Amino acid sequence: MKIIVLGAGQVGSSVAENLAREANDITVVDVDAKALLDLQNRLDLRTVCGHASHPDVLRRAGAEDADMVLAVTNSDETNMAACQVAYTLFHTPTKIARVRAREYIAYSQLFTQEAFPIDMLISPEQVVIDHVRRLIEYPGALQVLDFADGRVRLVAVKAYYGGPLVGHELRELKEHMPGIKSRVAAIFRRGTPIIPQGDTVIEVDDEVFFIAAKDDIRAVMSELRKLDKPIKRIIVVGGGNIGKGLAAALEDQYQVKLIDHNTERTLRIAEELDNTLVLLGDAADEELLLEENIESTDIFCAMTNDDEANILSAMLAKRLGAKKVMTLINRAAYVDLVESGEIDIAISPHQATIGGLLAHVRRGDVVVVHSLRRGAAEAIEAIAHGDKKSSRVVGRAVEEIKLPRGTSISIIVRGEEVLVAHHDTVIEAEDHVILFLIDKKRITEVERLFQVGVTFF
Repeated sequence: MKIIVLGAGQVGSSVAENLAREANDITVVDVDAKALLDLQNRLDLRTVCGHASHPDVLRRAGAEDADMVLAVTNSDETNMAACQVAYTLFHTPTKIARVRAREYIAYSQLFTQEAFPIDMLISPEQVVIDHVRRLIEYPGALQVLDFADGRVRLVAVKAYYGGPLVGHELRELKEHMPGIKSRVAAIFRRGTPIIPQGDTVIEVDDEVFFIAAKDDIRAVMSELRKLDKPIKRIIVVGGGNIGKGLAAALEDQYQVKLIDHNTERTLRIAEELDNTLVLLGDAADEELLLEENIESTDIFCAMTNDDEANILSAMLAKRLGAKKVMTLINRAAYVDLVESGEIDIAISPHQATIGGLLAHVRRGDVVVVHSLRRGAAEAIEAIAHGDKKSSRVVGRAVEEIKLPRGTSISIIVRGEEVLVAHHDTVIEAEDHVILFLIDKKRITEVERLFQVGVTFF
């Protein structure tokens, strides 16, 4: 697929790296020649130096025959204008734009073919807020991801000593919880993936990915670890788009405090939020944290745009008694580094965002893509179309489908019904099939499975 990425900042470079790995034809546009040179030295892609919304720059980038324009510069207005130019002058089929200002997002009628012809809006800030909210909803989870419009969720948890299923074979899960619709999709043991079988024994500290109907998540989690107590007190650090948005999303259900060092911003946030206690100060100030009863805080969320400040304040909060600490980290190299220490969960906004974009890049009818374990693995939701003659999956039992190594079908959503996939489960047309890929390099083989043959048409 020929894709033009507008913007070589943190989001643009991260997206370009993910897409370039998959043999897409990528061109990156930015006004920063140094950033472009760095990308070109690391990745197999083209670069064009220039303003992202200028027609001649887009033409040089190959917009005349591009399949997609992905506008992720730091300017909402530039992104919107670039999509308009791509549509009007070059008839680009798919246009995706990063738009952060709520003043634009609130008016959906702006983003139509008659106004700004944008096929998909992305807001990394909102993605992160939703991600953190799901983690707070399920205390103890490392990752919580939605499929089938939220009816099915994939949850990652670390197996703890004393969990009922720890030290037992996976097949016992069904005996422990009859009637529960769940499937263990993958296990990572000391960073190495294990393809789950019925006789696989779960060990302490295994990272277990399971897929279940939304209503069954807590029951499955209780089999792998002692459930954490419900969350009450939350401290959010940072009054930017993410910090303020997170506090606003949480303040009606929890006791929320927000800390920011900027006087003007704290005054403004205090006026905008109704039930959040807004504090002016440094989150790495030990005295301030002790004054605010850090030892009785359930979750400490460091959400500034400064990785080092987030890491230091989160580590201090943990040492002073915060039960769980989460930190926002933009630099991919830091994520694994900090999660092996005192920080419970490191959140990468780029990895959280990439899934929504990948669904537009995937071939076949792939509606949801979630990137897992820093992009090494993937969980996807694909819709099966056609019949037994035109499709490689429809009308066939799971055991008959030639899945790539390390790929498993976990759950099938058929209408309103959620089905656990067994070896003899037959896939029907329009089923939503949820697959887990341990090796992301096999994605093209999975895409081919869900492409309908020409005879169908």
